[in-house]
Amino acid sequence: VFFFSSRRRHTRSASVSWARRCVQETVSTQSTWGLMEKKDTIESYFGGIPEIKYEGPTSKNPFAFKYYNKDEIINGKKMKDWLKFAVCYWHTFRGAGADMFGAQTIQRPWEIESGTLENDVRRVRVAFAFMKKLGVEYWTFHDRDIATEGKTLEESNKRLDEVARVAKELQKETGIKCLWGTANLFSNPRFMNGAATNPDVYVFAYAAAQVKKAIEITKELGGENYVFWGGREGYQTLLNTDIKAELGHLAKFFKFAVEYKKKIGFEGQFLIEPKPREPTKHQYDYDAATVLSFLRGNGLFEDFMLNIEPNHTTLAGHEFEHDLAISAAEGKLGSIDANTGDVMVGWDTDQFIMDPKKSCHNDVYCNEARRIRKRRVKFRCKTPKGEYKLGGFIPWTYWINGHSSERPQNCCKNIK
Repeated sequence: VFFFSSRRRHTRSASVSWARRCVQETVSTQSTWGLMEKKDTIESYFGGIPEIKYEGPTSKNPFAFKYYNKDEIINGKKMKDWLKFAVCYWHTFRGAGADMFGAQTIQRPWEIESGTLENDVRRVRVAFAFMKKLGVEYWTFHDRDIATEGKTLEESNKRLDEVARVAKELQKETGIKCLWGTANLFSNPRFMNGAATNPDVYVFAYAAAQVKKAIEITKELGGENYVFWGGREGYQTLLNTDIKAELGHLAKFFKFAVEYKKKIGFEGQFLIEPKPREPTKHQYDYDAATVLSFLRGNGLFEDFMLNIEPNHTTLAGHEFEHDLAISAAEGKLGSIDANTGDVMVGWDTDQFIMDPKKSCHNDVYCNEARRIRKRRVKFRCKTPKGEYKLGGFIPWTYWINGHSSERPQNCCKNIK
């Protein structure tokens, strides 16, 4: 029940008992976390789990912030203004705990009729119930995570419109805002050889149509940014790859997006998220310097900023803060996916930052970017398979505490 008790030996039995009691009150054969009830409102979800509030370092309540005091004044600003947390939809609500050697390990009780529009709507209500209780102010999404892909593009767009309508109502009800949206151009088999860089013009056109709709939905939800992540924009081997042609197609794709953004009056910032590899052997948006060079060479430098994920930076063989420093120096640090990797493995593990030095560097460069343009930081991380307990509240609460522990104060000292 109390997932980190084996790691944190100082955890008291009272905390475990409290969590068990909460589970007993919450989970029943008639209703799992209230999700089986017919009353489909935010209040019907996660019954028995309280709103996560600050109780101080001595608190033994696992559902409490020990260090994150959102109203504490630090260097003239509230802590919540230094640490603007955002919950990512896909890792938090769609990640199934699977890997290449096994099947899904996380069972989510609200996934009653997975793949249906009714379930998509139920899931988005669950997400906002979670975020409201956690006390975050922002969320992010992929198009195919909030609305299951249909048999045709038209059907997919209709589903997306309906789920976005519900999400917009929930944003108004809760005050939670959309940090950014993006399109999933990597999961469907049609994108096995890329989207914008695919040699098949049909796939290029389909990807363009999907991004067009995703930008429209992001605009409708008041998104502050729109992100491009080219997970399959790269190659597995150079033997069958025309790099010049593919990079030309990618530049044209971005130019189409910029033109359409201006046409519909979307005022959000376009962001590109660098990553060196995975799932392809080599991605064209390898690191911050590579992306900035590409933008300059194709007349797109003024239209894009970067969304930096330090876990991707270390995969490229750089220090954790390298891409943060490069993009900040160029005035192009637009947003941060504040996560880290595991030094013992060679892939993208999307873990919460637990190293104080890394967290402090993250905050320093984030505030360097704020001098140039108002920015937010998103803590996008997977809930590890063995740690998915109580709907994900425990790990999120624990790691927000970890990131808040004296680090805004340290950040202020470094800035001074």
